[in-house]
Amino acid sequence: MRKLALTVVVAAMVFAVFFARLHRVTRHSGRHAATKPAPAPPQAASAAPHLQLTDLNGNSFNTASYQGKVLVVNFWAAWCTPCAAEVPQFVAMQEKYREQGLQILGISMDDADDGLRKFYREHKMNYPVVAGDLKIADAYGGVMGLPTTFVIGRDGRVERKVIGSIDFQKLEPEVTKLLGAREP
Repeated sequence: MRKLALTVVVAAMVFAVFFARLHRVTRHSGRHAATKPAPAPPQAASAAPHLQLTDLNGNSFNTASYQGKVLVVNFWAAWCTPCAAEVPQFVAMQEKYREQGLQILGISMDDADDGLRKFYREHKMNYPVVAGDLKIADAYGGVMGLPTTFVIGRDGRVERKVIGSIDFQKLEPEVTKLLGAREP
């Protein structure tokens, strides 16, 4: 009887480890998101979280300070090929629309600090990048794959969530429309 109980416990532990690792891979690797990008189902616009963050340069800021701007929050990782491919387009968009009130914010998931800083310098990123964690991702309602991008209007409400690679031909008109809208 003891032998049977021990076998059941060991089998349960093996399954738990297997499913935990499977969940981590699908949650953080972006593999699923990279192979089948899809926007999240439409929902009523919800308020974006206000978070106290520190960027790679050691500057502390609160996301609430972006109220009145159009904010594009991109959860990504340097090792994620589709994520890295988006960076130059985000850099160009930040440069083009900064004066009109656009702010891009990169939240890097699963990158070591040294590698992230190197990537930031090499790609001449012109927007704040912070090292993310599950607490930050959960504040945005969860990030199930990389890249995941949130578009937030001047009123601080999430207008759209895109899981997977973003279509910049669709994003740019959406951003310019939001930039033209003023707070009520």
